[in-house]
Amino acid sequence: MQPSDPVVMVSVVRRWMIMASVVLGSTIYNATILVASGLQPQMQGAMSATQDEIAWTVTFNILATAIVTPMTGWLVARFGSRRVMIWSMATFTTGTMLCGFASSLESLVAWRIVQGGGGAALVPLGQVILLNVFPSRQHAMAISIFGVANMAGPVIGPAVGGYIAEIWNWRWVFHLTVPFGIAAFFGFQASLPEDKPGSAKTALDWTGFLALSCALALAQLVLSRGQRLDWFQSPEIIAATGLAAISFYLFLAHSLTTEKPFLNPRLLLDRNYGLGLLLVLIFGMLNFTPMILLPQLLQTHAGFPDSLVGYIISWRGFGAVTGFFLSNWLGRLDPRFGMITGFSLHALSGYWLTTIDLNVDKSVLAANGYLQGLAIGVIWVPMSLTAFRTLAPQSRAEAMSIFHLMRNIGSSFFISLSVAEIIHATGANYSRLGEFLSPFNPALSMPWVVGAWSVETLPDIAKIAREINRQAAMIGYLNAFTLYMLASLAAIPFAWLLGAFERKRVRALAQSV
Repeated sequence: MQPSDPVVMVSVVRRWMIMASVVLGSTIYNATILVASGLQPQMQGAMSATQDEIAWTVTFNILATAIVTPMTGWLVARFGSRRVMIWSMATFTTGTMLCGFASSLESLVAWRIVQGGGGAALVPLGQVILLNVFPSRQHAMAISIFGVANMAGPVIGPAVGGYIAEIWNWRWVFHLTVPFGIAAFFGFQASLPEDKPGSAKTALDWTGFLALSCALALAQLVLSRGQRLDWFQSPEIIAATGLAAISFYLFLAHSLTTEKPFLNPRLLLDRNYGLGLLLVLIFGMLNFTPMILLPQLLQTHAGFPDSLVGYIISWRGFGAVTGFFLSNWLGRLDPRFGMITGFSLHALSGYWLTTIDLNVDKSVLAANGYLQGLAIGVIWVPMSLTAFRTLAPQSRAEAMSIFHLMRNIGSSFFISLSVAEIIHATGANYSRLGEFLSPFNPALSMPWVVGAWSVETLPDIAKIAREINRQAAMIGYLNAFTLYMLASLAAIPFAWLLGAFERKRVRALAQSV
């Protein structure tokens, strides 16, 4: 069952069984990508990890997804879509189960990599399967259901995961996902029609694939461990940076000289697609970062319970669903209007976050999360349609894999940069604020300070030190939110440069996606 095949003839009952299985598989996969963000404080304590180390459970999961996603087309051509879906679901479910049994940070990160890479084909291939089994008159309905289901994952994961972690512990979030994975696995086996892979053995450009994988993994390692190891004062960071540069050079040189590269650089000659890659890279930077940073801030420094953090994050998913439906109306206008509106909403939400403090109310954070989700839904449809509108149809499958690759790279790298900034700013500001902790500071003798704070005894000094650490960390988070706002603003000029196109062509292309 190739993407270019005609509609696969199946019964109506079987068609809806396929829909149910594909929706279930993609929903739990999208939920598990983000569920770890709300579990980080618990996992950090259980694994005795630092803040930057526990962030690996999210960044390397996203990175594994980014690396494996471009292989989807080759896997389908080599093994067939039915086998790829079944084995992807089996690998994802096994990785999820082993995440719950992980006894160390290293094993948890390793199984999160298996989980992300193993299930990477579920979403793009699931969409292709739905287009193959549903007639063209039902494509809009099928993709709408699929789109809403994918939006439901980020809502369900953090919200339900927060409650489960608070009632039991973080391991049960992974354990309780396994039965749904098993159900989707048997659903694929029972419903997906048999298909044959290509008659000829399809070769994978292993040189390009391995060079790109090494470059991305090493770059992620540098960003994740650089702050902890004092960046280029560490031989490990120097070596990893050098190897990443060599790997990326080999990937570029090989891609420009080989006949059939892993990723075709000639696609960048299309202006809209090249600008679309820049936009989706920034979009990826904005997509997951607040959902990774806020749980740590709220649980560790503001004292929010797990369930309340899950509730706050879930509002981002509700906003995304609203934006998804709103984009249908905005599609009648110039697509640049929708993209500029969405990135402006992102910038507004980032500015809003720079004004909060540790006494922030949950309703403010929920409203801010809703605004972020609304921006995501408004941006995605016009950005996707505009980026692919001038590409040849036979190039869209490969172009789509690169598109999602850039989105995941943006998410993974920007999360690591934000965490590094928080750790650096926390340490620097703790030192500066600590200078004011002295019996000779007249501020400590003010009437509104006396009784609440004191430097007379060690417990009193420790109390002030904890408060200084909270405020220093808050400054670091405000810096990260400022980076988020600036990245949003940086996308607006690129969105404006994307060419406008006729309304009729937008509608025709929207029906074919």
